[in-house]
Amino acid sequence: MTTDPMERIAAALERMSPAPLTAPDFDTADAFVWHVSPDRLEPVAKVNRVEMSLLVGINRARDTLLTNTQQFARGLPANNALLWGARGMGKSSLVKAVHAAVRAEGLPLKIVELQREDLPSVGRLLNLLRGADARFLLFCDDLSFGHDDQHYKSLKAVLDGGIEGRPENVVFYATSNRRHLMPRDMIENERSSAISPSEAVEEKVSLSDRFGLWLGFHPCDQDEYLSMIRGYCDTYGVEIDDATLRAEAIEWQATRGSRSGRVAWQYFTDLAGRRGVSV
Repeated sequence: MTTDPMERIAAALERMSPAPLTAPDFDTADAFVWHVSPDRLEPVAKVNRVEMSLLVGINRARDTLLTNTQQFARGLPANNALLWGARGMGKSSLVKAVHAAVRAEGLPLKIVELQREDLPSVGRLLNLLRGADARFLLFCDDLSFGHDDQHYKSLKAVLDGGIEGRPENVVFYATSNRRHLMPRDMIENERSSAISPSEAVEEKVSLSDRFGLWLGFHPCDQDEYLSMIRGYCDTYGVEIDDATLRAEAIEWQATRGSRSGRVAWQYFTDLAGRRGVSV
């Protein structure tokens, strides 16, 4: 029986500490979600995504992100990417569609989703991925930071990698409604009240500069909005004449007070339900 106090403390700490995390079998799935408490990577059997051909009005962002992802999957240099801009215009849908397109080419690429609130654990996740044979697209949806939010410091482990560097087999894609990942009024307030305005928010604002690719998403016009819905109808076999679709879709958009890919899908969901078509 241990009588030395230091040995008893060491034994107690060993019992309290979690067992070393073992990597899952990455061959079981193409997509995983990172969870904490306890740390684990859970496989996703079926990813919620839409076909790339249904993403209308974002051709430049689509082509740029696809090329960058193909380069990475082939072991070539590639950039981290920030997809920013208007709500509901397909930012997260594009990331998932690009992953599917690259996988369809036979390239070995996994996608791992990381929640913003779990950013402090990203170092542990990177250590897990670093030792794997696969290549990983690390994805964080709806990324932004508020006042006194320290999570952005954890993100630097992904973008800069510290002394170890970002794992060669990991690239990071994030979506955000904000180009600089923080509200504009916060930027202006901190600049106006700081002793050194130029340095007040430099650390947070410069975080977005660490993304090699900035892909902007802007509100769609009416023709693009109607084209999205027509594409959904053709893909899922929902029959409706152009005049009726136009009148109903414009009325639907007016009740929402906005026009976007998300609003187009919401109208189509209602239409398909009324026509008795499963999607």
